[in-house]
Amino acid sequence: MAFMFKIFSRIAVAFITLAMISGCTTQQLADFGRILEGASEAPLTTAEVDAGLREALIQGISVGADEVSKVGGYLNNPQIRIPFPPEVVRVENTLRDIGMGSLVDQFVATLNRGAEEAAKEAKPVFIAAIRQMTIQDAFAILRGKEDEATQFLRRTTTGELTQRFSPIISQALDKTEATKYYGDIVSTYNAIPFVQQVNPDLTGYATERAIDGLFVMIAREERKIRKDPVARTTEILKRVFGSPEAQG
Repeated sequence: MAFMFKIFSRIAVAFITLAMISGCTTQQLADFGRILEGASEAPLTTAEVDAGLREALIQGISVGADEVSKVGGYLNNPQIRIPFPPEVVRVENTLRDIGMGSLVDQFVATLNRGAEEAAKEAKPVFIAAIRQMTIQDAFAILRGKEDEATQFLRRTTTGELTQRFSPIISQALDKTEATKYYGDIVSTYNAIPFVQQVNPDLTGYATERAIDGLFVMIAREERKIRKDPVARTTEILKRVFGSPEAQG
C-alpha cells in the first residue's frame, strides 16, 4: 500500500502542476517530464525483483571474491587481514620478545596467502546458494537493511561453506607452507621451559576468518549497489534498486 501511495502521489503532483506549464522554463519542463515518467512507471513485478536481487548478489559476490582472491587481497586489507590466532597470542608475544618476530611475520603472511588461494574456490559455492533463493527471500532482502543480502548468505551458506572451504584452506595452507611455519612457531614456543603447551586448530581458524573476510567484502558491494546509482551496472539493477520500494 505504501508503494502504491507513492505512485499515486506522484500522479497527483503531476496533474496539479499541469496548469502551470505555460510559465515553465525549458529546464522546468524537463524536470516535470521526469516526474511524469516516474509516475507512469509500472510497479516492480515479482520476476523483476527476483532477477534483480539474484543479479545484485552475484555482482557483489563476484567483485568481493575477485578482490580477496588476488595477491594481497587479505594481507594488504586491514579490514579482513588474518592476524596471528588470538587463542595463542602469548606465543606471538613470547617469540617476538626473544627476537623471533620475523618468523611470526612470515607465518602471518603465508596464512593470508592461503586464504587468498582458497577464496578462488568460493564463488561457485555462493552462486549455487543464490540459485536456491525463494521469491519471499528476494522481497525480504529488497525491503531489508543495507546488508540484508549479505546476512541472508551468511545464514544460509556458512555451514556448507565451512565444510567445503575447510579442505581448500587446508590444501592452500600446505601449498603456501603456512602449516610448516605454524609448526615451527609452535615447536619453538613449546620448547621454552615452563610454558603451557599449545596446538590450536589452524585450519579451522583460517577457514572461519577467510569466510568472515569474504562476507565483509560482499557487504561492502551490497551497500554500494543500494546507495550508489553508479554501482548499478545493468538496467534491472537500476530499476529494482532505484524503486521507491527499495528506498523504504
